[in-house]
Amino acid sequence: MAGKADIVDRVAELTGYPKTQVAMSYDLLFELMCEALIVDDKVTVPNFGTFQVSQRPARIGRNPATGEPINIAASKSVRFKVSKNLKERL
Repeated sequence: MAGKADIVDRVAELTGYPKTQVAMSYDLLFELMCEALIVDDKVTVPNFGTFQVSQRPARIGRNPATGEPINIAASKSVRFKVSKNLKERL
């Protein structure tokens, strides 16, 4: 399984629900996860892992072409930590 269509097809096949309903549920799940991450909440999916917002402070970097110092702004990113159960299965 690689993408949304593959997942939707497989869930519809296993559950017997219509693909349109499964696709709406898929979209809603990830929309809710995004909403939680936007407010710096963490999202834990049992037996899979945890998604959490990580903050990077502002810092001074260097332009690789000229060697000049440049300011790199503070930023946020999403980090994923795999669960112990999934890690053991891999």
